[in-house]
Amino acid sequence: MNFSTILNIIIVLLAVWFIYTRIAPIKGLKNMSAKDFQQSLHHPGAQLVIDVREPFEYKQGFIPGAKNIPLSQLESRMNELQKDKEIFLYCRSGMRSKQAGKLLIKHGFIQLAHLQGGISAWKGKISN
Repeated sequence: MNFSTILNIIIVLLAVWFIYTRIAPIKGLKNMSAKDFQQSLHHPGAQLVIDVREPFEYKQGFIPGAKNIPLSQLESRMNELQKDKEIFLYCRSGMRSKQAGKLLIKHGFIQLAHLQGGISAWKGKISN
């Protein structure tokens, strides 16, 4: 094999690894459809709903009852979260909420779920 072939193989492997790490399920983080997510929110006070988008995105519309804690601030604001409640996470498309879930798992949170497809997949009521 020549250098070009080896380089192409390495690039393809890196691309596959990158894509896999983005879409692979995260142990300890429940993936929920918009329908399941919405049904789970019918028990007010039993869970925390966290919107991990940036404030300007949150102001454009959010799931009623959601608290805005951007992913960029999550680590410094974990004291606002309760480990004994189930935490429902969402963002615009589902990527940042998965990252938030990973971070929370790392810090000992165990009751976590995230909205697959983010608020873009949400069919329920939106507050402004």
